[in-house]
Amino acid sequence: MTPSIAHLALPFFDAEHRDIAERLPAWAAAQDVDERDDRAACRDWVRRLGSDGWLRYCVAAEHGGALPQLDSRALVVLRETLAFYSPLADFAFAMQGLGSGAISLGGTPAQQAAYLPAVARGDKIAAFALSEPDAGSDVAAMKTRAACAHQTGAGGTNSSEGAGWRLNGTKTWISNGGLADFYCVFAKTEPQAGSRGITAFIVDKGASGLDDSQHIHVMAPHPLATLTFTDCAVPADCKLGELNGGFKLAMQTLDIFRASVAGAALGMARRALAEAIDYARQRQMFGQTLADFQLTQAKLGEMAALIDAGALLTYRAAWMRDTNHGSMKERSVAAAMAKMTATENAQRVIDMALQMHGGRGVEVGAKVESLYRDIRSLRIYEGATEVQQLIIGKAVLQ
Repeated sequence: MTPSIAHLALPFFDAEHRDIAERLPAWAAAQDVDERDDRAACRDWVRRLGSDGWLRYCVAAEHGGALPQLDSRALVVLRETLAFYSPLADFAFAMQGLGSGAISLGGTPAQQAAYLPAVARGDKIAAFALSEPDAGSDVAAMKTRAACAHQTGAGGTNSSEGAGWRLNGTKTWISNGGLADFYCVFAKTEPQAGSRGITAFIVDKGASGLDDSQHIHVMAPHPLATLTFTDCAVPADCKLGELNGGFKLAMQTLDIFRASVAGAALGMARRALAEAIDYARQRQMFGQTLADFQLTQAKLGEMAALIDAGALLTYRAAWMRDTNHGSMKERSVAAAMAKMTATENAQRVIDMALQMHGGRGVEVGAKVESLYRDIRSLRIYEGATEVQQLIIGKAVLQ
């Protein structure tokens, strides 16, 4: 079972994107990864994706990447294809990009040299640590604090950063938590300044005061953990980007990868449609196949239209970002429309595919059953659907 690449003929794409779409399906289909242990599987996927060059699309060419800069269309094509075959493979790929994205955008040359080539090779596993127990969509409400190392107390800043930093607080729902070799962590350096008082830091696994052992178990298994920082020592040269510039850096990172979340949803939806078509053609009912019934044909038609609606918005958003088309606000709105529509439509498509399978659809081990669980988190992470609606709504009112 392979995805169609007819949509790559659309003018949103260039030769390098079509090359990815032509080469990746055969590679992905040939992989045999045991996914019963999600952590072991993610390590395996990172190793495979790295050794065969696919992780090179997570970083720019100057750091061992495949393209001159991070390319949203390449990320969309990669994630759409990987998610068609294995949502866990898509997760492993995406987190290498998201987890290191802040270093690509705001890191010093030394930081970029230390981390990005290793990410591209699959030698280091990356993670993005932004969310907290009471600060998910409301990033400014984060309570994790970073203070100059010679200070006492949980908050405040000092003009002297030479002694390094101490982090205190909790991050949760962190993808690759407990598995990552390093975390891009966002903490308050000016607690009273809201989103204007956040700074980013690179924290290596094993840092003194970091506990990343509390795993979180979710309905569609993939590595998640809660991170606890207790006077966690961070060297001065691990501050990432400008002091108090962390919120902007986090949003810029998410903005690059938001359209790619929509791409992953497209991949899962396309797989659900393919499974539904295959099942409908084989299932015998009342002397004919399920596909012969007009009701089945109508449902398949609706599923195909929902996928294409999300796809066009997704490809437009990625194209706008790569070509700097429109204002920054217009590009953000386009990405919000893409993520909202593609993920919500994918949920509907997968639900319809499962319904078409009847009782077989809810059997553990059925592909549509696992897709039903896999798709749900995409409507939440990297900006829940309601957040995307607010972004779009505010833009419409302006």
